[in-house]
Amino acid sequence: MATTTKDLQILGNDKNFLRLSTRPTLEAKAAPVRIVDLFCGCGGISLGVVLAAHDLGRNVEIPLAVDSDAAALACYKENFPNAEVQCADVTTLFDSNWSTDLTSREIELRTRVGEIDLLVGGPPCQGHSDLNNFTRRRDPKNQLMHVMARAAAVFRPHSVVVENVVGSLKDSKGVVHSVEAVFKELGYKVTIGILDFATLGVPQRRKRMIMIATRGDYEVRIDELQARYALSERTIEWAIKDIAARPRELLVDRIAVPQEQTRKRIDYLFDNALYELPNELRPPCHRDKTHSYDTVYGRLRWDKLAQTITSGFYCMCMGRYVHPEQRRTLTAREAARLQFFPDFFDFSPAKSRTKLAEIIGNAVPPKGAYVIARTLIPTLNKATQ
Repeated sequence: MATTTKDLQILGNDKNFLRLSTRPTLEAKAAPVRIVDLFCGCGGISLGVVLAAHDLGRNVEIPLAVDSDAAALACYKENFPNAEVQCADVTTLFDSNWSTDLTSREIELRTRVGEIDLLVGGPPCQGHSDLNNFTRRRDPKNQLMHVMARAAAVFRPHSVVVENVVGSLKDSKGVVHSVEAVFKELGYKVTIGILDFATLGVPQRRKRMIMIATRGDYEVRIDELQARYALSERTIEWAIKDIAARPRELLVDRIAVPQEQTRKRIDYLFDNALYELPNELRPPCHRDKTHSYDTVYGRLRWDKLAQTITSGFYCMCMGRYVHPEQRRTLTAREAARLQFFPDFFDFSPAKSRTKLAEIIGNAVPPKGAYVIARTLIPTLNKATQ
């Protein structure tokens, strides 16, 4: 029986994919899909594209992947050894004004990189996040999305995918629609929507703004894409219960040792069979003022989705990150699974728990990039059906 789009899962089975400890052969001999990944992090978007291309019998070439975080880029290179990576502030590679003539540096970069099919990127989003109470909507980093438009002017790819938090739609300078206008000026059709990763089978509550710009007659609608690839909701049990007692030799599997007061709060949850910490047991910064952060200091439930995985997953003060049945917070391996990274994905270049958490928490779940790429790759000029 033919597999329908709604049945489509990575390598045939999402659950088995997450548990692969050895990287499968994903390369093909067919015409490659050539991508540039800006703000690439450890490579969540790139991995999704590679997996989608594999489904379609295509190889992937990555002539340029850029990030300013050396540890994240080292993880990227470890997992995509044939990629050409560059540790740099992306803004130093492109002019800040999309409408000006290309600079000599941009022309040299375009010549070196060559023809591109897909330009992808997830510019830093902390300034847009609703968790940021300091510079929300006003952070200068919010304007980094414009780099994606300038890069499109330089490389002229077939399609562009931009990922960011939903809060970017409320930016004080209207950055999303400003970038949309640039893409249209460049001759792209543009779709903007909110993608709910949980509907794609990612076992966490994670919604993101997605902008897709395409050349030619083809236009992607986020709501239609989401409906086409919708799956039943996956729970925390589905994702991580099998690794609750995993050996702790590697940093990615080690448990964070809490401070004494945190230990007491975790013990209270388990000793009283609770999933929410009573307000009176919270620290003064939460207890003595009105707040809506009910998930903070909470315990996860096996039969529910995880909350959004952030770089704070080691700390119960940062969200609902206490393990469902063990008196501890999540390990990096568990957080990576909840982010839809398989066990074969190598995070070893991250040498500290802080850096590891940052890399995983800031990543784009590959499943989201996978469904977008599965839709876009067949529309490329060189695609084979």
